[in-house]
Amino acid sequence: MPASDAILRRRLYVLLLLSGIFLGSLAMLNILGISRFIVLASYDRDSGAWLWGQWGPDAKWIAFALAVGVLPYPLTFLCTDLISEFYGRKTANFLVWVGLLINLLVLGFLWLGGAMPAVPPMDPATGLPDPNDPQYAFYVIRQLTFGAVAASMIAYLVAQFVDVQLFHLWKHLTNGKALWLRNNASTLVSQFVDTFAVITITHFYARALPIDNSAAIWPQLWLFIATGYVFKLLAALLDTPVIYAAVAFLKRYLHHDPTLPDAKPIRLG
Repeated sequence: MPASDAILRRRLYVLLLLSGIFLGSLAMLNILGISRFIVLASYDRDSGAWLWGQWGPDAKWIAFALAVGVLPYPLTFLCTDLISEFYGRKTANFLVWVGLLINLLVLGFLWLGGAMPAVPPMDPATGLPDPNDPQYAFYVIRQLTFGAVAASMIAYLVAQFVDVQLFHLWKHLTNGKALWLRNNASTLVSQFVDTFAVITITHFYARALPIDNSAAIWPQLWLFIATGYVFKLLAALLDTPVIYAAVAFLKRYLHHDPTLPDAKPIRLG
């Protein structure tokens, strides 16, 4: 039986809401990016002492830190999982490509904003204006975004496509059951891919991580990877009850049960 106009509007509005949260979070995390690292704790390898919420005073301390751009990232996977569940793989993949366009638009407007007059005098050593210049904050964000955007775009594309494909693989293997499995299995694998790609490309291409070049590089990179991934792991596990609640609500609100074996994705046209 065809859906009524009221139900079709609901389905359209929910898709717009999820897409808006996804794209807004994506744009925000790319602008914030590595503009700040949140230090969770530092550990002294010699004494076993811990410092909470601050960097260690010297190189013998191991710091567990997150880039501030990581904070909105779990929302992107929650949104693509819900869109995959109700609207299908093609819609979710299309949203991934729109997200890539958003990345390019962010990069383009940051470039344009910095290129238009009047451009302040730049320090040849840093490529930035004087710290007292009112435009200094913009150019710092611009420089950091340019430095990390290649890492972000490559990691984003790979991770989101991995997430969508694994989500549907698990949905097929479980005949639409075990939502917790496809939600967590797809997200945890794709977020490791994303974290590894972002950290390694940001370091080797952009040279934008707070790395101690006098020490071995890979142990420091693995620490950044592990810290970021553990945060995403916890976020993915915590969002399991959220996605169950969202699916339960949307099944009633949209008059569509995607967990049935013969269920087809919602079509708006």
